[in-house]
Amino acid sequence: MEKFGRRFEGKVAIVTASTQGIGYSIAERLGLEGASVVVSSRKQKNVDGAVEKLKARGIEVLGIVCHVSNAQQRKNLIQKTLQRYGRLDVIVSNAAANPAVTAILETKEIVLDKLCNHVLNEAASHLQKGSSVVLISSIAAYQPSEALAMYGVTKTALLGLTKALAAEMAPYTRVNCVAPGFVPTHFASAITSNKSMRKNLEEKALLNRLGTTQDMAAATAYLASEDASYVTGEILVVAGGTPSRL
Repeated sequence: MEKFGRRFEGKVAIVTASTQGIGYSIAERLGLEGASVVVSSRKQKNVDGAVEKLKARGIEVLGIVCHVSNAQQRKNLIQKTLQRYGRLDVIVSNAAANPAVTAILETKEIVLDKLCNHVLNEAASHLQKGSSVVLISSIAAYQPSEALAMYGVTKTALLGLTKALAAEMAPYTRVNCVAPGFVPTHFASAITSNKSMRKNLEEKALLNRLGTTQDMAAATAYLASEDASYVTGEILVVAGGTPSRL
């Protein structure tokens, strides 16, 4: 069994889109380090399954259905967290969507809404002094692919959002960003399950492998913790040495 510290003892953390993949591993890592975690996704069945697995690991957890493009559900997520725990210390904005494979100039406004919404507007006024926000971007932010161009561009926007929010929310809340490399999750399965594409991605990484959800969870936990108390406005690329330059 993993041995972790207790950097989040007494803290409350919301992780959006956290019932599988990278989001789930982040919630699990924060919970194993002592946080009370709030997990969410669009489907009740997925929320229930994640809560059951996290509780089995001894983690204090609250599960809430939340589609991040729905303003009322975002508000409900924050309200129920405060009702249950009375505080909010960490927000990990992990929700990602690729609702359309289209050219940028053909992207509809409703698609942009789905890609760009986050919970910070609702949560900002409730964050404790010394709190932390971690946005989850992607290596695709640095070189958006043709097939997922709009997705990549929204992830590029998160890099700028990190810088802007860090200035706006200082000095009481730190804002940082993790840009994961390719990880073989359900979300990325169209790419990582293709043998030739996977081999190409592995060869681009200096470490010659894809990332794991645990790699991303470890990086996120660092940025959210007091170990990073003098780090804000930064983007941490966790991609095994894959080139990342705008």
